[in-house]
Amino acid sequence: MSDSYKALCTDFYVNQKLAVKMELPRTRETVLDLFERIRRQFPSMKAFRRYRDEYALESPQSEMPHRWAAMRNNHIRTGTVNPPSMVEAYALHKHVLETAPAYMSISALDVDYVELLYGFDLAAMGNHDAIVLEALIPGSPLSALLDIPGSRALECQPMVGLTLGEGREFQVYFEVKTRPAAGQPRDPEGGDPISVFLTLRKMGPIDDVKELPRVLSLLAEKGEELVQQRVIPGLLVPIREAIASGNA
Repeated sequence: MSDSYKALCTDFYVNQKLAVKMELPRTRETVLDLFERIRRQFPSMKAFRRYRDEYALESPQSEMPHRWAAMRNNHIRTGTVNPPSMVEAYALHKHVLETAPAYMSISALDVDYVELLYGFDLAAMGNHDAIVLEALIPGSPLSALLDIPGSRALECQPMVGLTLGEGREFQVYFEVKTRPAAGQPRDPEGGDPISVFLTLRKMGPIDDVKELPRVLSLLAEKGEELVQQRVIPGLLVPIREAIASGNA
């Protein structure tokens, strides 16, 4: 299924965030022990970097799939770029959910939320906001509002958030992101992508940290369903067609 996603965009990626309520331990031994455990599972992830407020571990950018992990005060993020299958897309995320609680002393009460993001980058030249407007607005009530002679799209980055589930336990966000910000220079060669995001979030707390991989499975099941039924026909295909038409 991941190969079919990749056929629709320039880059496809799946990111995860495990957010906690209390600060994570950041001692030298604790951070290195966790990252070393990740590296043993994914040997190509051996580039360790320290930033101002973040520690990161990643594989070479040229390697596919490209994998990365990053830790800040109250969350651990992981990402897989251009995975050959959905099993590969989730492998790093599942491993971190299984191992991080023990290394980082994360308890069930400490879990704030688990988040899964599906990202699709589409390379596009020209005015990205005009492309998105042309793809998503015509035929809607908004089209009359925006049909002003001589006007030009300055910003069009729609985002919609929903709650799902009988107990409203899932938060879901559909978002389109254009680059760069209005007024900033754009790459004339089309290197700046239009990004489409589907983000799913399951709020904590949970009964046991051993449930975290199951939470990932629930998010992945719902996420793949929404990608197939909503994101591809409702966002990706119209934006791809608008890019290909070159009318924006």
